[in-house]
Amino acid sequence: MVSRLIRVDDFDLVIFGATGDLARRKILPGLFRRHAAGQFPDAARIIGAARTTMSDAEFRADAAAAIAEFDPARAQAPELPAFLDRLHYVPIDATGDDGWSDLAALMRPGAIRAFYFSVAPSLFGAIAERLAGHGIADADSRIVVEKPFGRDLESARALNQTLARHFDEGQIYRIDHYLGKETVQNLMAVRFANMLFEPLWNAHYIDHVQITVAETVGVAGRGAYYDQSGAIRDMIQNHLMQLVCLIAMEPPYHFDPAAVRDEKLKVIRALEPLAAGDIVRGQYVAEGAIPGYLDDVENPASRTESFVALKLRIANWRWQGVPFYLRTGKRLRARTSEIAVVFREPPHSIFDQTGPHKPNELVIRLQPNEGMNLKVMIKEPGPGGMRLVQVPLDMSFAEALGPEGTDMPDAYERLITDVIRGNQTLFMRGDEVEAAWAWTDPIIAAWEGGTARPEPYDPGTSGPDEALGLMHRDGRRWREIKA
Repeated sequence: MVSRLIRVDDFDLVIFGATGDLARRKILPGLFRRHAAGQFPDAARIIGAARTTMSDAEFRADAAAAIAEFDPARAQAPELPAFLDRLHYVPIDATGDDGWSDLAALMRPGAIRAFYFSVAPSLFGAIAERLAGHGIADADSRIVVEKPFGRDLESARALNQTLARHFDEGQIYRIDHYLGKETVQNLMAVRFANMLFEPLWNAHYIDHVQITVAETVGVAGRGAYYDQSGAIRDMIQNHLMQLVCLIAMEPPYHFDPAAVRDEKLKVIRALEPLAAGDIVRGQYVAEGAIPGYLDDVENPASRTESFVALKLRIANWRWQGVPFYLRTGKRLRARTSEIAVVFREPPHSIFDQTGPHKPNELVIRLQPNEGMNLKVMIKEPGPGGMRLVQVPLDMSFAEALGPEGTDMPDAYERLITDVIRGNQTLFMRGDEVEAAWAWTDPIIAAWEGGTARPEPYDPGTSGPDEALGLMHRDGRRWREIKA
């Protein structure tokens, strides 16, 4: 299978925070992959901007080192020298005046101007103000802002207002890299491009939905940030909320940014408030040489959660009575992200068989080994009667799509090219962010106003036992966490 490559228009992309971890780990290697694929016009340029003083040559050497570290298979690619030639660098003071005139002088008339804010949210307003004040941003410019987009409704609303003073909503791209994953986008294709699933995509046929995002690592190295955030701010309010929206939204009238984001917003506004017993918080403990959460954040009194499991409900006709079970956490058994849509059992079984009938499941794997499988019941091969067994109809991208299935674009590659194209479909709108915080804030306020500590759990498990009980009491079971 050969994909069709669509080149983007000429652009100048400025990366603020170009010497930081995100730029080196994801943005620059991703841009190189798009360059190597032939997606960029010859004149397109990438301009690094940060407070560190360095020359163009030094920035290019740093970028080459980042690619060697985070994409070593391409470190010696023949396209690398030409990519490095695209790179320029401007030392800049985000909160002062130094460097802004130099950046303005680099901007080319006629080229699309995009500005990636790979910096702390506290600098968003200062950078936006200076881009406008120095005439660097024009009416067609785009800005990309990373999470965390606020830490509650009040701060998110303030950020939106700050950016709105200098940029229209159509110029602001709030990035969530989960939405750039091929499998997440394929979820929309599976639903809306196939007659097979959409007629069944409702409470009459679906029993429940499970979403799991599990990580094996702890929070060491980012403990100061994480202890002020926790799993609900870091994952539930944004990444998992977006997955819920894509599963639960009504079919948009057209696949365009306004229509898709309108339907996602309706889902968030239809979320019912959580009952006290519908959420479990956990915190991993030390085990042998593995430090516990309190050690990693160097705060023995911390009540911040490293694990959350919850059951949410959507108050509309399509999903009435269908629970959505979400869980995410650190130091769990395996690194995996998946969505499982579990269908109801047949109303009557004609087969005499001991043991429970296993329901159909559509499982969407986001990582690792992106793909989908549909679990169905078939006759077990062999004589001796009609014995049923559940088997997966498996579609691994690596197997179904050939070599291109093993070399799919990283989420950042897709999202950055969408910014250049001016396509906001996979980016969050301001009212969507605020609605998500409006639902999340009461949960966090209840925790912070209480004295209860998160439930302890051992590293390498599936989380605290209380999370298992969240489903057991409903007569259901979590899917096993496995790579």
